[in-house]
Amino acid sequence: MNTFFLAQSAAGMNNIFMIIAMIAIFVFFYFSMIKPQKKQQQERMKMMSELKKGDQVIMVDGLHGKVDSINDSDKTVVIDADGIFLTFERMAIRRVLPTAAAPAQDLKSNEAKEEKVETEEKTVEKDSKSEEKATDKTENTNSEDK
Repeated sequence: MNTFFLAQSAAGMNNIFMIIAMIAIFVFFYFSMIKPQKKQQQERMKMMSELKKGDQVIMVDGLHGKVDSINDSDKTVVIDADGIFLTFERMAIRRVLPTAAAPAQDLKSNEAKEEKVETEEKTVEKDSKSEEKATDKTENTNSEDK
């Protein structure tokens, strides 16, 4: 009778470990697959809501074009692909390409950095010239003293 009781308690422990293992597997799948997919879907929905006329887009099939019009009631967009106007569903857009405004901002920031470097160089040159004048004056005063 004792052996029967011991066998049942060991089987009970195996069931608890099995439940804990199943929970651990579920947690692993949630954080490795489900949560990143939800985040990606939220980013895609945000991109779709910010879509506007004139945006350069890449479609799911690889077609590159510019958004000509957006129909919110049908959830469709008209894409201008080199003069050919095609109608797609909004979800057929893979990604929106960055506009030309971003490179223009980069260009302005680079110009500002270059100007800053130039002004620093001019300041260094002025400082070196003033140091040379100061050394010349001290040399002249030293030679007059002799």
